[in-house]
Amino acid sequence: MRNKNKFQSNDKATLKSTGETVTINKFSYVPNMKRYSYTVKEHPQTFYFEEELQELTT
Repeated sequence: MRNKNKFQSNDKATLKSTGETVTINKFSYVPNMKRYSYTVKEHPQTFYFEEELQELTT
């Protein structure tokens, strides 16, 4: 069964605000907000929501 989140651990993504390429460290579902949050290896003290990240295009 496929998860409904856009990114998995160790996936590469781009931060929309800065254009920086980051690696997804972990993700979790926030039930009261009905969306996923992600922490990235490059900024472990900050979390990002799915709409703040963009799939890395190669």
